[in-house]
Amino acid sequence: MEYTVQKLGSLAGISTRTLRYYDEIGILKPARINSSGYRIYGQTEVDRLQQIMFYRELDVSLDTIKKLVTSVSFNDAAALKDHHEKLLAKRQQLDMLIANVEKTIEFQEGRIKLKDKEKFDGFKKKLIDDNEQKYGKEAREKYGDNSVNASNKKMLNMSEDQYAEFEKLSQEVLDTLEAAFATGDPAGELGQKTADLHRRWLSYTWGSYSKEAHAGLAQMYVDDERFTAFYDKKQPGMAVFLRDAILIYTGMNV
Repeated sequence: MEYTVQKLGSLAGISTRTLRYYDEIGILKPARINSSGYRIYGQTEVDRLQQIMFYRELDVSLDTIKKLVTSVSFNDAAALKDHHEKLLAKRQQLDMLIANVEKTIEFQEGRIKLKDKEKFDGFKKKLIDDNEQKYGKEAREKYGDNSVNASNKKMLNMSEDQYAEFEKLSQEVLDTLEAAFATGDPAGELGQKTADLHRRWLSYTWGSYSKEAHAGLAQMYVDDERFTAFYDKKQPGMAVFLRDAILIYTGMNV
């Protein structure tokens, strides 16, 4: 069956403007343009749109989606299985957050007792699952399943105070990195303070610390474009600066 822009938009529940934009950026081209100049979509395009919408539900950027669905190695069946696994994980996250909200309501109404640690379990589980989705494959290949599982377990077992300190340190690393970057000297006082704060931040999830692993992670911040984009959000070059500061801090810059 074939669809015009209007009909496909109505079928999928998205705007015709979105479909035209997908055509413009090359992520979803129509099968053909008819004699009247209308975009016409066939079954292949319908299936691709479904894949695109699955990825969008998982908050994948359009640039990344385009690379995936236009790749010669793209496999529809494998992608669907991957979507299924990620959606199940997302449902598990939501189920835990819902349960957490329900428990908090019961606690506030005086019907149950709620330990402080329990108040944050849903948020910690969501953070773990988000990290697994974004970086899990690479982390497990680099450090092994046992190390990653131990790190996840350590985070889940954080106390309220530990979790608060973990979150505080995370922001402090970014703030100090920005100030250090302005000096242009990764070996300077602020550069090395950033590296030390980063080590302290890692200690909340790592089972044990090693300079080699710290330096390896810093290098991954530069090698992996997702990490680079995160640290370069404010200014390009901050990921490289952080890497250099950590290499100096660990003595691995030789």
